[in-house]
Amino acid sequence: MSDFDPAQVARRHEELLFRRAYPRSEEEALEADRQLLSEAERLRALGAAGQDLTPLEEAEISGIAGTGLTAVFSYGVARHLARCHPDAVRIAWEAYEDEAPLGRLLPFLLPLSDEDAQVEPHVPYQEWIRAAAGSRPELDWLLRAIARRFPAEREQAVRFDSLQLPLRFELGLSSASRSLMRLPCKQLFLHTEPLIARRDVALDQIPSLPPLPVRRLSRHCGQTVLALARDTSAVRYRELHGFTWGDPAHVYSIDAGRGLRFFLSGVPAAWRLPLRAYHALSLWKNGVPVGYFEGLSLCERMDAGFNLYYTFRAGETAWLYARILQAMRQLLGVTCFCVDPYQLGHENDEGLASGAFWFYRRLGFRSASPEVRELTAREERRLARNPGARSSPATLKRLAREPMLYSFPGAETSDWDRFRLRTLGLRVAAGRRLELPPKLAAAKSVPEEAHYLKAMQQDPAFRRRLLAAGTI
Repeated sequence: MSDFDPAQVARRHEELLFRRAYPRSEEEALEADRQLLSEAERLRALGAAGQDLTPLEEAEISGIAGTGLTAVFSYGVARHLARCHPDAVRIAWEAYEDEAPLGRLLPFLLPLSDEDAQVEPHVPYQEWIRAAAGSRPELDWLLRAIARRFPAEREQAVRFDSLQLPLRFELGLSSASRSLMRLPCKQLFLHTEPLIARRDVALDQIPSLPPLPVRRLSRHCGQTVLALARDTSAVRYRELHGFTWGDPAHVYSIDAGRGLRFFLSGVPAAWRLPLRAYHALSLWKNGVPVGYFEGLSLCERMDAGFNLYYTFRAGETAWLYARILQAMRQLLGVTCFCVDPYQLGHENDEGLASGAFWFYRRLGFRSASPEVRELTAREERRLARNPGARSSPATLKRLAREPMLYSFPGAETSDWDRFRLRTLGLRVAAGRRLELPPKLAAAKSVPEEAHYLKAMQQDPAFRRRLLAAGTI
């Protein structure tokens, strides 16, 4: 086991996964898959022989086949894992430090357990659950018991989430792993030419491009795509509202070209946000999951949350992002995109280290703050005079402190520059009234929330009230 080097394993794994997503030939893609499977088998054998694989469970590299991970997942994801991977997921009792929440819930599920919980110290809650579960997996019993006791799905989620229950997911050779997850594709896109660089991407050209091909999936296919999206997030210690609670009846496949495919989904009425319309995209390149996008929209403005998994950031990131904006404009009618300061690096070391501010700036985004725009102009002049220079961490922190916005040509507006949703929410909490007009309130609960967003885009009076209530 002395030849086990976690850093080397992780580095090799990411190289192979990138080559599989961006292959120069079919042979290269097949060879990458073969080597990824071979390495997964080797890691599984090492683990069975007693090798400590926990260094490969760090958040930056988790999800490698042959390893596992331990995490606290929400009710929606835990239920998904219990249904789709029952033999690979268990309650990680060894990592459960505070059993008090379980002591408060268990009497609702097993009334006689109150004989212990109310009067005895050191109650063996695990023993109670094991006795009730019998031959069934303990997690499956617990989820079903909560569902029986609390019929409303939202309360089920609240009760389970209050437990903060760690789960152990042993990946083995599962297709849920980053190494082996694939979406069937008829033909690989082969990168026989240089990758498209950021300098060759112009967002302003998007309105003149032909529409992207779109088709609605069957409910069964929608369920499959959302299940894959949950898996690819879970093995990275991530969750996305639109994947956890996605609506399988309304999932759309979008062919973005060059082997890139998006799956757009909304959420059913019970899980929608009170005001913004919510949509999520899972992003796939040659059948490999490469990231996700989250769009939260008011009128023509969308809060845009983008995450390309670190493995693929040397790929065609700017071109991929442009196709996302094209899809959002085409399908949802949004024309103004806002990036939150956190994504730019505000209180986010990863965002600072990746130079996220300059990624968006060079695509044409501008800061919502006049002061930051002035600083941006000065820094751009300094960098132009000093080729190869970089912005200091202190400067990047100042640049990242306010949102950035982009609007398509012909839709430019400064109306949203000083709009903050939290400002609106706090004012409503303090007593200011903001009610949805009857037409919008009715549209909020129709099967596809895109109808609600489009109705909002056709109501200029409500837009004015929104801006007045949320502008700082």
